[in-house]
Amino acid sequence: MNSMMSETPPAFGVLLVNLGTPDSPSASDVKRFLKQFLSDPRVVDLNPLIWKPILNGIILNTRPAKVAKLYQAIWSDEGSPLMVVSQRQREKVASLLQEQLGQAIPVELGMSYGNPSLASGLEKLKQQGVKRIVVLPLYPQYSCSTVAPVFDAIAAEFKGWRDIPETRFNKEYYQDPTYIEALASSVKSHWNEHGQADVLLMSFHGVPVRYVNEGDPYQAQCQATALLLAQALGLKDEQWKLCFQSQFGKEEWLTPYTDKLLESLPEKGVKSVDIMCPAFAADCLETLEEISIGGKESFIESGGESYRFIPCLNDNEPHIELLAKLVTEQAAQWV
Repeated sequence: MNSMMSETPPAFGVLLVNLGTPDSPSASDVKRFLKQFLSDPRVVDLNPLIWKPILNGIILNTRPAKVAKLYQAIWSDEGSPLMVVSQRQREKVASLLQEQLGQAIPVELGMSYGNPSLASGLEKLKQQGVKRIVVLPLYPQYSCSTVAPVFDAIAAEFKGWRDIPETRFNKEYYQDPTYIEALASSVKSHWNEHGQADVLLMSFHGVPVRYVNEGDPYQAQCQATALLLAQALGLKDEQWKLCFQSQFGKEEWLTPYTDKLLESLPEKGVKSVDIMCPAFAADCLETLEEISIGGKESFIESGGESYRFIPCLNDNEPHIELLAKLVTEQAAQWV
């Protein structure tokens, strides 16, 4: 009789989402990744008749080899730093949820671009009997170029499902007290070990100014996060600065640009900086190569003396507690 009874499905499942990474640091894998990423109209919303010839004729023939070298500089024996951290986040969030809820909660990874795909993550949850899903994009600040593509892709995937799961979608958590506390804790730990620099730079990924003018709340949310973190750390106005990195193309992006700011600070008497990237949930190419390596070169070559990079929250305990909290808040009615 018992063998005929179906197992009770999980109360819900979780899909943790990040941007993604190439499968390897080879030029061919980087090219495949960049093509998928830069073909998303949420990322580059130019007229396809104009953009596709530029992308396929110029960018994908010139950038992959250059970007591959950057990935090679940060790739570890375990693989891509973003993927290694993401797997640890998945395992630890699943473990903590089971501890807190007293039952196994399936947690899967899905990347907006590259592997594992969002579709594969959803399929794995489906195979485990999940009927309710919490989707948690690991972007604290909402942008139409990061969070919205996740929503688009999941909606597109569900078009092919006969029975779509009940879904909760976490849009943003830029001012969540637990998030601010986790950031503050990481900065304080860094200061306890290395001392405090003249200025703390908070470098967020940039977006075109046009996106903000058209309604994207990203800039305001970055400003709110930075102010809340500065307050939590007890910093005076002159002890911290907000900036934006990773500009692409000729369009105007949010300022101040991180690289330009780093070049200008030494001549203003700022000889030491601590720099962090609050918008990134896991260290990746943009933090490890662009900021930790490239940013240091810009600052020191401009006359700076001390440059210290504060790692992202990654899989540290306060961050895992935050992610589990965000999940359980969305799933409150299901448990």
